[in-house]
Amino acid sequence: MILQTIEQYYTWALIAILLLNFAQRKIPGTTKKRFATIYLASILLLFEVGVVTILSRELNHSLAWLVGAVCIVLLYVFRKKALPFRLHCASCNKRLDFNHVIGHDDNLCQSCYNEAHPEEAAKQEIKKQVAAQEPVAVDTDKDANSVSEIDWDLWEPKEVCVITYLFKEDQVLLIDKKTGLGRGLVNAPGGHIEETETALEAAKREFKEETHLEVDNLKLVGRLNFQFRDGLSERGYVYFADSFTGEMQETDEARPFWCPVSDIPYDKMWEDDLYWLPKALEGKKFDGFFIFDDQTMLDKNVVFEEDDEQE
Repeated sequence: MILQTIEQYYTWALIAILLLNFAQRKIPGTTKKRFATIYLASILLLFEVGVVTILSRELNHSLAWLVGAVCIVLLYVFRKKALPFRLHCASCNKRLDFNHVIGHDDNLCQSCYNEAHPEEAAKQEIKKQVAAQEPVAVDTDKDANSVSEIDWDLWEPKEVCVITYLFKEDQVLLIDKKTGLGRGLVNAPGGHIEETETALEAAKREFKEETHLEVDNLKLVGRLNFQFRDGLSERGYVYFADSFTGEMQETDEARPFWCPVSDIPYDKMWEDDLYWLPKALEGKKFDGFFIFDDQTMLDKNVVFEEDDEQE
């Protein structure tokens, strides 16, 4: 009797799974979970084939337990592919909404996703601003002499990069920049975000390329927005880290060195560093906006998140 009931309602269960799969198609970044519903449907189909075989051949109904056990074993073997779903955020443990449970392969809530992918979050915010407002001309941004002359909500950088400060006790790792933008200045390891990686992945990769150290436990502390008079526009995501492995080595791009935090050589660094780094070291998150002519800063505005203090 039980097997007849299962066979009777199996079709509805399969339809429910297929409808779930169709719902997932509307959610971006959900490839893994879309395939997971197909795996679940396949295992359910296998169980149904076993039930139908038992009923049609009038076999002992106890064999259904064997079929069920086989399906459970398959579900366990393919658990990483068939069961990627989580009810809570993998980062902050916040309860996920329905769309994030059935979709979004990373199992992160929107806030944690934005934290891990700040460059994508910024692009989405710009799109919202553009949709809500009339577009403004951005060709004149390079001619701006002050921060107030640029609509930063609609401003979009031509390049996006990362910069990472590694701390060990009361010291910070800095580099003498040997190539590229900022050559000849003291900075922290960093570089451009490649198209296929997140800001966090780029920060780790660039740090290793410039110092041979593998850095970990990174924390996003701020965002820098630069408009240069030569037309270059750049956004930088600033990370702090306190864990690393490996042996530090000089590279073709940089000469790394440890420096006491109290002796950071601001006079040898980009001029903007003096206006955000000291307070970032105090634990304040920030958003900085700067106008530069080559290596000379023309104007600045630094907003600190905790107390909305401006410099």
